[in-house]
Amino acid sequence: MAPRSIWNGTITFGLVNVPVKLYSATESKTVHFSEVHARDGAKIEHRRICPKEDKEVPYEDIVRGFEVSEDTYVVLEKDEVKAAAGDRGKVIAIDEFVDVEDIDPVFYEKAYFVGSRDEEDAYRLLREALRKAGRAGIGRFTFHDREYLVAIRAYEDAIALHTMRFHDELVPVDDLDMPAPGKAPSKAEIDMAGKLVTAGEKPFRATDYEDSYREAVLDLIKRKAKGEEIDLAAQEEPEHGDDLMAALKASL
Repeated sequence: MAPRSIWNGTITFGLVNVPVKLYSATESKTVHFSEVHARDGAKIEHRRICPKEDKEVPYEDIVRGFEVSEDTYVVLEKDEVKAAAGDRGKVIAIDEFVDVEDIDPVFYEKAYFVGSRDEEDAYRLLREALRKAGRAGIGRFTFHDREYLVAIRAYEDAIALHTMRFHDELVPVDDLDMPAPGKAPSKAEIDMAGKLVTAGEKPFRATDYEDSYREAVLDLIKRKAKGEEIDLAAQEEPEHGDDLMAALKASL
């Protein structure tokens, strides 16, 4: 089944309007587990309980509220929340264009594909202009009741949209509770490490990498379903040596 679009809107740059559809670019392959009662194997249910009435509340009777003081909530209807977005709920206005390589990957959050809705000429124009210039368009839009900073760039025969983190969502490195680095590496150590890095250099191909942990978990599930007894091997960390130069030489 072909992926369905999850948002319809318009990308604007200058006075050019590009009607588009948004599609998820990724799908989770994570192995999901259910909560099960250990004694009888029944799946655990999670119910919505009103603490005042001490009874389950039907889904249609549940609304969203924001706590303004202790146990006091302002209730917002869905249409009211959408209205707060203004035009950004349907329009992605590109504010500026930046070099793709100037965006640190730490700011990228989630990837989507952008498809043409009807104006194929305008879509192709935007895609090829981004590709030729090596630029990404930076803009904002509101999606799922949240404003996103986005980067729009050419990707293969389509356009990719990356939602991005705002700068204040990143934890400053100086705030991390970690030991201060030791003595600076020597020039010989840096040169040797550089040789190790360049010796393993090759073009990145995503197809070279598979989720081996997921496959191991699925295999474990199959084996246990057949009644096989599982041997729990101890997990060990590699030993940390003090002689960096010796470790570098041994690695080459």
